[in-house]
Amino acid sequence: MLSAKSLFQEILDNDESYRLFCSIAASGESQGGWENTRIAALVPASERELAPKITRHGADEDKHGRIFNALMKKRGLEAVPVPPETDYTMLLEKHGIGLAHEKLKSDEPLTVQDIVTYLAHSRVTEQRASEQMDLLRKHFADHPDLGRAVRMISHDEDDHLAYCHEELLRFAAAGHGRAIQRTLRESALAEIRIYRDVSLAVMSHMGRILGWPRTKSAVLAAGIHAVYAYERVAGWRRMVSLTMPERRNALGGPATSAPEFA
Repeated sequence: MLSAKSLFQEILDNDESYRLFCSIAASGESQGGWENTRIAALVPASERELAPKITRHGADEDKHGRIFNALMKKRGLEAVPVPPETDYTMLLEKHGIGLAHEKLKSDEPLTVQDIVTYLAHSRVTEQRASEQMDLLRKHFADHPDLGRAVRMISHDEDDHLAYCHEELLRFAAAGHGRAIQRTLRESALAEIRIYRDVSLAVMSHMGRILGWPRTKSAVLAAGIHAVYAYERVAGWRRMVSLTMPERRNALGGPATSAPEFA
């Protein structure tokens, strides 16, 4: 019987599939770290108080990248190049989710609208990250190799999502509500499509590595398409709601270190 746990266990048990999974994850987290670091450096003067939180966000993402690399190293594995069709972070940027890298590479300060856009995009992608890590935590929190990493990253992703909610509500109260809702909707609809395409690509690569029969690959692909169909009709709405989080100022302190991984 196919299940999320059995599927990931199969990937985990094979060095090549595990290496590809960790390489994709490490690359995406490291890219997110760079983006947040650049955004923090370019925050407009009127929002400088937000810079330390964005810096913390970037430091967390960098830490996650180091953790995935350390998990590979622990098994004597080296990272592999990430196939372009599986590169979620770069595909998001290519389709306009997140601030353009050309803008981030310049020294021109961002505008308040840029920061609002960044937060709205992050609210959508952090929803996905929080849900994915919650799933891994549910099944592998006590795993001898992955457990500590899964618990730490899941906690961080929940903090990131809380931070996005709180800051977006602050900007909405300041008069940006209509722009926020428009950006959230556009971002959510684009993200679910990219997530579907990346999921299909990742499963295709895993299927070749693990020698899955056509029927198994077809069932998994059908499941991915079914999730997209649900998200396209109604599921995307969970990505655009805003509620004040129970934990306020979630990124108000320094990033936690991970010496046991790095």
